[in-house]
Amino acid sequence: MIFAPVIDAFALPPDARVDQRVPKKLLLDQGVPTAADKRQIQDGIEDLHWIAALKPTNIGVPDYRDEVREYLEIAVLIVAFRQAAKPARLIELIHRAIPYPVVLLSGQSGKVSLSMAHKRWSQGEAGKVVIEDLHRTAAINPNALAEPETLFLSSLALSTLPAADLFALYQAWIDRLAGLEAASITGSFTPPTSTERSTILRDGLAKYARIHYELTTLRNQAVKEKQLNRRVELNITIKRLEAELAEIKTTL
Repeated sequence: MIFAPVIDAFALPPDARVDQRVPKKLLLDQGVPTAADKRQIQDGIEDLHWIAALKPTNIGVPDYRDEVREYLEIAVLIVAFRQAAKPARLIELIHRAIPYPVVLLSGQSGKVSLSMAHKRWSQGEAGKVVIEDLHRTAAINPNALAEPETLFLSSLALSTLPAADLFALYQAWIDRLAGLEAASITGSFTPPTSTERSTILRDGLAKYARIHYELTTLRNQAVKEKQLNRRVELNITIKRLEAELAEIKTTL
């Protein structure tokens, strides 16, 4: 089972285990907006399982409430996608369908990806929750882990994370996802150890992604550009952005 090494890394207490199959009907009934989404759910999902429900009563971490959100439990789920499935949209739909913050392990073609998304009260519909930014790792091969991936998995154990409340716990896992994303750039995995460091990392990754996309676009333009003056201008801009990327890399 490709999920086992990742699930084991969380070191979930037995009392929190649920181990129940989740019918696709749950996703189909939770406000799926389009017919295309419904087809993706039917055709793309092989199996969806609820692995654990992390609650104050079984993990000893208090719930969390404020005017923005209410975290009474964290749901841990696994989903197996078929070969032709489009994971990005399906992952979003699963997060939207579950009213609690979700730790989702998605598997396809022998690899596993983790995704998480904070949730808040909807401003338009009373009693409804909506997801905020969705965080997702690149696909991991549990049977051939790189060193940053090994360190990432070893950082997920429930008992080693902040236990002030369920929001803090969930945020700590999201921080580790950001740490793994940074490791794909720097080559080394170091999870943030403070709120300030978490913010710096998150902002740095967003800026890095934006500049990297801009660089790719400009490099493609430079290859096709026939006018010498314009090509020189593009190359100057490319060099400047490369320097910016290198500077951001030192902060990740």
